[in-house]
Amino acid sequence: MKQPLCGIIPPLVTPLLNNETLDVTSLERLINHLIDGGVHGLFILGTTGEEQSLSYHIRQQMIRETCRINANRLPVLVCITDTSIVESIRLANIAAECGASGLVSAPPYYFATGQPELAQFYEELVPQLPLPVFLYNMPSHVKVNFAPATVARLSQMPQVVGMKDSSANAVYFQSVMYAVQQTGRKDFAMLCGPEEITGECVLMGGHGGVNGGANMFPELYVAMYDAARQGDIQRMRHLQQYIMQISSSIYSIGQHGSSYLKGLKCACSLLGVIDDDFVASPFYKFNQPERDKVQKALDALPIVNGKLKIEK
Repeated sequence: MKQPLCGIIPPLVTPLLNNETLDVTSLERLINHLIDGGVHGLFILGTTGEEQSLSYHIRQQMIRETCRINANRLPVLVCITDTSIVESIRLANIAAECGASGLVSAPPYYFATGQPELAQFYEELVPQLPLPVFLYNMPSHVKVNFAPATVARLSQMPQVVGMKDSSANAVYFQSVMYAVQQTGRKDFAMLCGPEEITGECVLMGGHGGVNGGANMFPELYVAMYDAARQGDIQRMRHLQQYIMQISSSIYSIGQHGSSYLKGLKCACSLLGVIDDDFVASPFYKFNQPERDKVQKALDALPIVNGKLKIEK
């Protein structure tokens, strides 16, 4: 895997037929859709991929099928977050066996760890893993925020090659990047989760985005990444309007924290990217009134033949 990993690495939705069945046909269509859209890598079993709601059997199948379908075309990152270090290592070994390029790990999410405990956990976990590791900062879901000093400490392990930050805090993102730079580490990848601020994070030195919206419109997020890398502020402003329109319309339908996931999966199904927008329990896909709202939001976008038409 080229270091640091750069570009748009979409967090794939996990296509499901029910709680026990992975929709492999839709997964193949999704992966080819993303590759055709110019993305730079694939990230599976993250928050958007509903990892914590999936059985270990489906997680393992998702790893095997993604790597088979991808066929070494792009780097594949596999999330191994779990409350059990043993289960994380088991998933990591399967990922390595299948040809994945790297692993992603958020802190254990039941008992909240202090920063010394968090650092010690990764200093125990990482040497037992067979692939490079990205730290995953997701404080809204796991209750723990990697302190910049903790990231700097862990970055001294060569196998820790980057971080995916989903805090939606641009100041924190810059603080982590600065703290790591002070250690002399130059190949540490900083990837931004929230698509709404990915452009500015890349403009200020970040390496890319892990953006859920790329499941729908990969070309849009790749174009934003390219514009940011080139310092083209005018084009960034233009593309940001599409990104914010998607965020404010599709992700905000519904009344609960699951609205983002339901809206994204529903839109993917309406666009024909996946067949069914089944969401793993304890959540449920949108009913018809919400589906109609998602369709209306899509109709308001300049979509031609299933792709977002982006003006040059």
